[in-house]
Amino acid sequence: MKEYVVNHISSDQLSITGKADDPLWKMAHILTDFGSPWRKLHNTTTEFRALWDDENLYFMFRVSDTSIHIDKKGIGNESINVSDRVELFFRQDDSLTPYYCLEIDPTPRIMDFKALPKRVFDFNWKWPESHLIVKSHCDTNGFIVEGSISRVSLEKLNLIQNNKIETGIFRAKYEKVDTSVYESIWISWVDPKTETPNFHIASSFGTLILGDRNPNFPDK
Repeated sequence: MKEYVVNHISSDQLSITGKADDPLWKMAHILTDFGSPWRKLHNTTTEFRALWDDENLYFMFRVSDTSIHIDKKGIGNESINVSDRVELFFRQDDSLTPYYCLEIDPTPRIMDFKALPKRVFDFNWKWPESHLIVKSHCDTNGFIVEGSISRVSLEKLNLIQNNKIETGIFRAKYEKVDTSVYESIWISWVDPKTETPNFHIASSFGTLILGDRNPNFPDK
């Protein structure tokens, strides 16, 4: 499995603004190892960073793309599901029973749900509101999605094991192919080795490793 080390910072120091402008983000490893095994990508890049403290896991996506599609015609999940977005999936183990999904568009609307294998989705399930913060910024160069997830909620769902979080990191891009027709392009950190696009499979996950506490940033 691919691995990404999440560096530690002191508690209550990182400010979530949606613009990823807090200097602490410079402490995070930069992940750009994204691709689409099923389509060639042109003129777009995806960057992911993550940090953690004793209270939260912090994440940030920076998408460089001059053609962003945000559907405003649909209602709720229907609209988010056909918009450009970034995605984080979390699982307890490779059985995927269950796994938890966060899909976030540039505005930032959130589609969060609980899932089981073979695309059994429970859209009535929601990440506890007080344990999830998401903000975003969108301009002509692309968009940023920035957020935090409480460690309490991750532990309650049994998603942190031995300081590791098994995670899928994805992006959906919609490319205009006709006047009102958009075609989806699926972008992933891990190549799931499937003939057709599929994120809802055990082989699409990697591992976030919570790094050692930084002695230069003691917690309060």
